Amino acid sequence: MSVFIYACTLVVKIFLLPLQVAKLLGLYRFYKRVIPYIMENISVWYNSQMNDKKRELFRELLRFSPRTGPLRLLEVGCGSGANFQHYPSGCRITCTDPNPHFKEYLQKNMDKSDHLVYEKFVVAPGEDLRAVEDNSVDVVVCTLVLCSVSNAPKVIQEAKRVLRPGGAFFFLEHVQANPSTWTYFFQHVFQPIMYYFYDGCDPARATWKHLESADFSDLQLRHFQAPFSSVITPHISGYAVK
Repeated sequence: MSVFIYACTLVVKIFLLPLQVAKLLGLYRFYKRVIPYIMENISVWYNSQMNDKKRELFRELLRFSPRTGPLRLLEVGCGSGANFQHYPSGCRITCTDPNPHFKEYLQKNMDKSDHLVYEKFVVAPGEDLRAVEDNSVDVVVCTLVLCSVSNAPKVIQEAKRVLRPGGAFFFLEHVQANPSTWTYFFQHVFQPIMYYFYDGCDPARATWKHLESADFSDLQLRHFQAPFSSVITPHISGYAVK
């Protein structure tokens, strides 16, 4: 990181000192109750911009359906269920999220998605999916999650563990921009703001490197620019086969 980027980021961190103190004192926990409402509204906007990209990605889900029985799908960091409309009919879904306050919004979206079978909601971080058995699901879905988890490689390995042989890990994530761009600069400068106001989000993660080193049998990954101007414009999407 250049000295200029570091200096600008430091200025932002100084302005955010009250939030840092609030977190240390435990007062930041109230935000965990508010973030589901915020993310529910953001997801409506994001889906309107990314509908075609999501439809294209999740069209591939049926490739991993078992010969007998419905597709068994685990969504890690499900949030409010913004992906449900893209899942195939009859799909049996287990949802996980570390924030229990998402359940109210999740249930609302599940009620609207009567083409799906809702199995259960598990309160758990993506790094610890012990509630899900080894080799027990056909597909794991993870969208806009790896930017905010504490250990992205661990989340990927947990997804790989619960997948059956031949199952697939589907992902859609915003990632680090090219270092020669202004987007890269603003990703680092605004990172402290994103962390506090978007539930731990780090917009400057090179997430594709973790996927490339996860030793999947096949990795279908592509980089693209989302159709909006933001520090989260650079994206990756695709799937990795166990």
